[in-house]
Amino acid sequence: MRENGSQQRKDHGRAEDNVLSDHGPDAAYEARSLADCGDAAGSDWPYRMARWLLREPVDIAITAALAEIGELAGADRAWMFEYDAELLRFQNTHEWSRQGVESFVEDLQNTPVTMIAWLHQFLVKSRAVMINRVAELPRPARPLQVEMLRQSDKSVLSVPVFHDGRLRACIGFDATSAIRGWSASDIGALFQCAELIALARYGSHHGGQALANSSRGFAPLIYLRRQGQIIGVEPQAILGVRSARDYAKVWLQDGSTVLDLRPLTIWAGLLPTASFLRVHRTAIVNLQHVNGLDRRAGDRWTIGIGRLAEAWPVSRSYRQELRQRLGV
Repeated sequence: MRENGSQQRKDHGRAEDNVLSDHGPDAAYEARSLADCGDAAGSDWPYRMARWLLREPVDIAITAALAEIGELAGADRAWMFEYDAELLRFQNTHEWSRQGVESFVEDLQNTPVTMIAWLHQFLVKSRAVMINRVAELPRPARPLQVEMLRQSDKSVLSVPVFHDGRLRACIGFDATSAIRGWSASDIGALFQCAELIALARYGSHHGGQALANSSRGFAPLIYLRRQGQIIGVEPQAILGVRSARDYAKVWLQDGSTVLDLRPLTIWAGLLPTASFLRVHRTAIVNLQHVNGLDRRAGDRWTIGIGRLAEAWPVSRSYRQELRQRLGV
């Protein structure tokens, strides 16, 4: 598996050797293929990434792994963005920020690739780009430089994520507190992490669903925050939300749950009304995942949702609209 991926990246890289005149620690940036980076000996980042991907649902695993690897790498942010099917737009999907470092993940949604055109020219050819000094980027990188300076970036590492020969995403690190660089073996290790993410997120066992969703255009993501991590999820991946004292509990399609500080009234405004309906003063459900309505208890109605073992209650005041929406 890794050998095939490595060969593919070598083939991509040979045609672009003439653009690598800025290699070296004194250059503003460096573009590297996996072949330039050795075998990442001594780094356990791929092992840590694999552990998370085998242990948790993929979106949770990617965010958690980026947080752990970002800490080890001395980064101030670790992130991932995904392309749409035509490589015309991108959106940030996962981000970890060190304590005290501002997050900008919500700002970069459905963003034209023209903003990162200078970076994209390397990524699409399977080159990682290490920007040693953001302030000294060449003139063609000006739109990207403006955004990076807005985010207080001083140095940035970007590594492409390929699957089935197609560029799907990019992962990387930001340094905001000081100029810094990452070694060739670090870049090689991040290439290997990118391969693991590609298999987990875009592999055949997912039926290409992520790419199919992107071909229809990006849905506005909803961000779930927890302990310095941010997960961007599409609304259709949410089964439902229930209030729990001073916070809300969110059930996701992958079987996980997340506690959120926003009250249910805020969630009612976040979730698209076309597919979500409030069925109780404490609950909002995704009607696309409702698999049954139980009225056998007379005055007590419940609905089944996805694979959840527990049915959720339906208040009397919401029953008429629920029946209309379900067509029963």
